[in-house]
Amino acid sequence: MIIAIDGPAGSGKSTIAKMTAEKLKDANGKEYVYINSGNLYRAITLGCLKAKIDISDGGKVLEYVKNTSISYQKNQVFLNGEDVTNLLHTDEIDKYSAPLSAIVPVRHIVNDLIRFLSKNLNIVVEGRDMTTVVFPDTPYRFYLDASVETRAKRRYCQGVSNLSLEEIKNAILERDHIDSNKIEGSLKIEKGVHYLDTSDLTIIQVYEKLIERIDQM
Repeated sequence: MIIAIDGPAGSGKSTIAKMTAEKLKDANGKEYVYINSGNLYRAITLGCLKAKIDISDGGKVLEYVKNTSISYQKNQVFLNGEDVTNLLHTDEIDKYSAPLSAIVPVRHIVNDLIRFLSKNLNIVVEGRDMTTVVFPDTPYRFYLDASVETRAKRRYCQGVSNLSLEEIKNAILERDHIDSNKIEGSLKIEKGVHYLDTSDLTIIQVYEKLIERIDQM
């Protein structure tokens, strides 16, 4: 079973996807695996920055990806065998991961990797195009959203950024623009995807609404 969750930055999809994977089991007692697609792009961004590769040079970025080992094991992201999970959420990575993820051939590689990881597994996967491109045929598709003010405040309260609240808000708006205007894999809501505004909901309330919807299917 595949549960796909999309939504903009700060909508709560990572927290909800991880919680859902931790709590759910199928009828046979089999657990779910959580996959954060954004962390795969962040890992590639980290690798490119370390290798001093210009993110705007799609050819060099693609060459790097083709010659790099990226794996996802128990919620941890490994780049060339190194666990880089705790290095992925910085202002610099935030700045460059969005334009990198817009490089179409790189998206193809990452999406193929996610499909490969999902084979023979129950998964909860989240990102920007999980419901539209990667797993358009799963009936369990959700789009989580929230006002930009709410999303900025959530990021600010996480304490992982050195930016002011207003700077975070502007960065989110810029990210939204990039994500909504990608040549391929843009952020959008398609027919059949369940929309949920999380602006005024707690994490538990969002989880309960998601599970209620899954149980109805």
